[in-house]
Amino acid sequence: MTTTEAREPGTTPAPEDPPTTAPATTADRERRRISARVRILLWLLLVMAVALASVAATTRSILLRDTDQRISGLLAQEAGEFANFEEQGFDPETGLPFTAPERLLKVFLQRQYADLDEELLGLVGKVGDRPAKFVQQREIPVALPLHEDGDALRTIYASPDSTGTLHRPEGEVRWAKVTVARYGGEPAAAFVVAFHPGREQERADEVFRVLLAISGVALLMTTGIAWVVAGRILKPVRLVRTTAAQLTEQDLTRRIPVHGNDDVAALAETFNAMLDRLERAFAAQRRFVDDAGHELRTPITIVRGHLELMGDDPAEREETVRLVTDELDRMSRIVEDLLLLAKTERPDFVTPEPVQLAELTADVYVKARTLGDRDWVLDGVADREVRLDPQRITQAMVQLAQNAVQHTTTGRTIRIGSRADGARVELYVADSGPGVQAQDAEVIFERFRRGTARRGVRGTGAGLGLSIVKAIAEGHGGRVGLRTTEGGGATFVLTLDSD
Repeated sequence: MTTTEAREPGTTPAPEDPPTTAPATTADRERRRISARVRILLWLLLVMAVALASVAATTRSILLRDTDQRISGLLAQEAGEFANFEEQGFDPETGLPFTAPERLLKVFLQRQYADLDEELLGLVGKVGDRPAKFVQQREIPVALPLHEDGDALRTIYASPDSTGTLHRPEGEVRWAKVTVARYGGEPAAAFVVAFHPGREQERADEVFRVLLAISGVALLMTTGIAWVVAGRILKPVRLVRTTAAQLTEQDLTRRIPVHGNDDVAALAETFNAMLDRLERAFAAQRRFVDDAGHELRTPITIVRGHLELMGDDPAEREETVRLVTDELDRMSRIVEDLLLLAKTERPDFVTPEPVQLAELTADVYVKARTLGDRDWVLDGVADREVRLDPQRITQAMVQLAQNAVQHTTTGRTIRIGSRADGARVELYVADSGPGVQAQDAEVIFERFRRGTARRGVRGTGAGLGLSIVKAIAEGHGGRVGLRTTEGGGATFVLTLDSD
């Protein structure tokens, strides 16, 4: 049984949605994409084919031009020889100048040795009539010699020009004509030299075909060589593509082998450097997430526990709010410190500028005095201009001063100063506290490490302060070090280049 959807009377069914074309997938695009190797090969073959064809065509043109010039010279030479003979020649039988055109033409033709493709003819008669002809008895290797082509002879004989080209189905003829002087009532006569350039042109065409054949072989050889060479040149590029396709956020350790010292090697080095930066960036991101999760877990647990146990007693509620607020403040400081450490990976983390070190040291001293009731001493200042980021250096020095306050008691001495040491400058904070144990000196600059031996009263920080100081020093191309204070205590020193 067939069922149909009910519809109101007078209504028409809604048209079906037109079929949509699925977007091209990556595989489809890959199939349509022409590789760089093939494109390079095609362009190379195109350029070479045009160049070789141009060479072949130019060679043929030069050969045809030389042939044309040689034929023109030959025709002019033969016509000139006849003109001289007509003017200066003598009949060998009488020893007198020629008086009959027939005799002149006959004697001249007997004395000439024509080229294989050349015809020498004498024509006698009135223009418009079929002229009588004198020819050399020899074989001419053409389909229809000129002396056998009556129509062609009449055309040349009647032509007012002294030279010309006759185009015939049996082949082209180049000719030159010298009209014989008239002797009283003697009939008109002419000497004609004709040349059949077909074989000469065929030689040029043969050379052209040979060059084309050689060019074809050269293209085939070039195709194979170019395919191999392009493959070797583009191998690092393929490695870049393969490596990029295999990279994931979890694995950024792959690198491209660098061989040679060309542009492709420079590309591989640049790609490897980019991977190094990406790896450091992802590592910093993962470290930030891990550190944040590690350090924030405890205060979150404390906050949740106090809120769950909070009763209705006002005093208890007030104490719980105080504790929760204190933990939230600590979480905020941890997040700010972690964000600051994350910024250390950026190139604009520090912005150096010319700074007077004495003025900067005095400013740090004034700001540090508000951190606690201690015997603050401005130990000494270096009168020198240096390039550094005054805000970051002040932040690091204040952090060291805060660290000194946390590990000293009221009234103890804390000294702040700066000094120059050759091309370097040093800013330092020296306290008179219990100092740092040898086993702790290597770890206190790491994140969330406070050392195994406590230096007095335990601070409330997350162990990020000295890590921030280290990052600021390294951002300036310097370092932070720990020294023992004379008389007891610890001295933290920022060492920076003065340039």
